[in-house]
Amino acid sequence: MATFKLTIAEPKSGRTAQKEVKDASAKQFIGMNIGESVKGEDFGMEGYELLITGGSDYCGFPMRKGILGQRKKITILGGIGFRGAAKGIKKSRTVCGHKIHDRISQINLKVTKEGAKKFSEIFGEKQEKAADKGKEEKKG
Repeated sequence: MATFKLTIAEPKSGRTAQKEVKDASAKQFIGMNIGESVKGEDFGMEGYELLITGGSDYCGFPMRKGILGQRKKITILGGIGFRGAAKGIKKSRTVCGHKIHDRISQINLKVTKEGAKKFSEIFGEKQEKAADKGKEEKKG
């Protein structure tokens, strides 16, 4: 059966959390596209509404909106799947399609509607702020 690692971001606080879903909870994601909304009841986030913003497959190729099929080699100037180079440089990169299938390993989600419990209560205070984590890495 399918297993997905969910990376859930909360824009208000800038915090992220990870959760793994298997079997019945994961089955609801198969066939969904980037930009669709998901209810959080099936994986322990009652009252929450989440937006699918992207993901990556088992080989690490990023999902990109507007691509049909499982994987495709495209020539891109910028955006998802391309970190950038000198101005005007185009590169050929492999990316995944926008539809979630069983070979996707990570799904990125963004909180659009909060539930009764706070985000920090559900995942605990151990989750770090993304900006704070970057500052610590630069120091050390």
